[in-house]
This record gives sequence, structure tokens and C-alpha cells, in this order.
Amino acid sequence: MTSTGGRQKWLTVAEELATGFRVDAAERDRVGAEPVAEVAALRQSGVLGIDDWTTQQEVTRVVGAADANVGHLLGYHYLQIWRSGLFDNPAFDAGQDLFWAGVSNPLDAALELTPVDGGFTVSGRKTFATGASVADRLVVSATRADTGGKLTFTLDARSAGITYAGDWNNIGQRLTASGGVVFDAVFVPEANVLGGQDANTPRLSLAALGFQATLSQLYVALAEGALAEAARYTRATTRPWFLSGVDAATADPYILATYGELVADVEAAGLLADQACARLYTASETADLTAETRAAVAATISAAKVVSTKVANHTTTKVFELCGARATAAGYGFDRFWRNARTLTLHDPVAYKARELGAYHLTGEHAPFTGYS
Repeated sequence: MTSTGGRQKWLTVAEELATGFRVDAAERDRVGAEPVAEVAALRQSGVLGIDDWTTQQEVTRVVGAADANVGHLLGYHYLQIWRSGLFDNPAFDAGQDLFWAGVSNPLDAALELTPVDGGFTVSGRKTFATGASVADRLVVSATRADTGGKLTFTLDARSAGITYAGDWNNIGQRLTASGGVVFDAVFVPEANVLGGQDANTPRLSLAALGFQATLSQLYVALAEGALAEAARYTRATTRPWFLSGVDAATADPYILATYGELVADVEAAGLLADQACARLYTASETADLTAETRAAVAATISAAKVVSTKVANHTTTKVFELCGARATAAGYGFDRFWRNARTLTLHDPVAYKARELGAYHLTGEHAPFTGYS
């Protein structure tokens, strides 16, 4: 990608986006429409073209704190571009203003590639394709009918034969367009094939860790957003309890201590998520990545996933106690933080990340190369 400016410029743009998304986040969550306008706002702002990894993570967190749906879409956009670069295919072009999404649910091996002149055709249905229905380009994984090998390739999201099921109707992340995608003999030019997915190559296997690292950042963003929104409400609206002996909720020692604990937890989770993402990027830039280094990176990412999962679910629940009973009014939409966290943290069982981390710590066992580790 072409460089598009410095870190501070993009953080300012991200804050402006976040301010706009925050204003009507609760109302948009209630409507639950396809995020066409949200992606258009991202495109118009220029953030889709940010090419610096660290800045991408920071911008995702800022936007995700204001609206976890948009943060999810943006984080996955960056992830698909980075993931495609692992194949070192010189033909791959991210495109300055294109929005990318993936169709690669690891547990849903329902797409089949059939060789034809000039490439392949792909048919089948995939589930949980976040952002695909509003994307410009797709990164897709499918299995060859002739050899059983798995290939990753790119497609124009409006290619003939692609339809979007529109069947995402979950309690959280309602604006992420995470429904299914149906492929009916869609032509895949040979030039669009990024490469095969060799399960024994440490560098190519980093794609699975990329999803885990991105999710950790999104969990932290959710906690940051809930904490910031709760603080605004506490300052302006929350009443002190009549037995507290203070005139303002912001002087209540219990409220202050609870905020302090939550802030510490969220900041710690954020630092760990940043460290995990930094180590992942360094690994992805290492041509001769060893299995040992890859295992160490996986352990750090697992740690970030375990901590951020706990922090997101705890924070988005605890803030209700800080705001009080009136904050449960539907108009405030505070429940969206909990619903989003509860939905997104079920992406894959966090207990398996804890198990992998424990095994690495005690015995040096490496996490297996799978679609999730």
C-alpha cells in the first residue's frame, strides 16, 4: 500500500470518526441495518488506506470504542490485507479506497474449487463472513475438488454468482453484516490465487493468530467504550446514594474505587493486546520464521485473548452498577456494550487459549497450527 500520512494525522481522523459514530450508536444498533453508511464514512475518511501496522491498531481501537461494529469491520479490513501479504504474491493490490472482507470460516469447509480454463470456479456456502456483503473485495479460502488442497484467493465482492444471505440476526455486533455468502460457479482467475495454505509453514500459519490478535484489540475497544460512556453518564446524571454522605456520585468512594479498578484492568489489557500485535507483525516480517518463535508469539496472543475476554465481559457488566438503575432505560443503549462483548467473545472458546498458554508455560508445548491457533 502507498503511505498515506503520519500517525497523529490518522489518530485525529479516527477521533473525528468516533465522535460521529458515538452520537447515534445506540439508535443504529436498534435499527440493525447493513453498515453501508458506516463503511462509506470509513472510505471517505481515508482510513482504509492506512499502511502502518501500529497506526492501524490504534485507529481500530479508537473507532471500536465508539462503535464496536465499525471497529470490527475496520479491524478485519486491515487483517485481510495483512493476511494476503503473507503469501508474498506480487499481483496482490490492496487498493487505496477499497474495503476488504474475508470469507474463510475455518470450521465451515463448504466451498469447493473446480479447475477450469484460466483458473477455477467456486461453489458452496460460507457462514459468518463479517463485512462481506458491504465489501469491495473478498479474501476467500476454499478446497480444490481435484486435490483436496486449500487455496486462498481474492474476488470482486460483486462478481457474478455471489449472493449474500443477509441472515445475521444475533444479539450483538448487529451492524457487522456477518451473515452467510453463497457462491454459484463463481469464476476465479488464476491471477487472483494468492497461494496454498501449507499447514506446516510457520509464516503462513500466522493468519490464524492475526484473527486472535485483532479480536483481542476489539475486546479492549469494547471495554474502553463502555467505560468512557459510563463515565460521561456518571458525571452528568448518576445520583449519589442517600447513605453515601456525599453530594455527587463522582465523590462516592465506592464508585471511585470501582472505576479505578476497571481503568487499571482495561489499560493492562490494552497494553498486552498492543504487545501481542507488535510481536505478530515482527513475526510476519520474518522470512525464515521458526516454529519456536511462532510458538512464543502464539503464547503472547493467547495471553492477550484470555485477559481481554475477561476484561470486556466484566467491564461491560460492571458499568451498570456505576451508573445506577436509571441507566438501564432503553434510550441510553448501555446494553449494547454487553451484548456486543458477549457475542464477539464467543468467536472461539477462550478456555482453549488458556489451555495452550498453560501448556506452553509448563512444558513448552507449541500451540497447534489450526484456523484458531
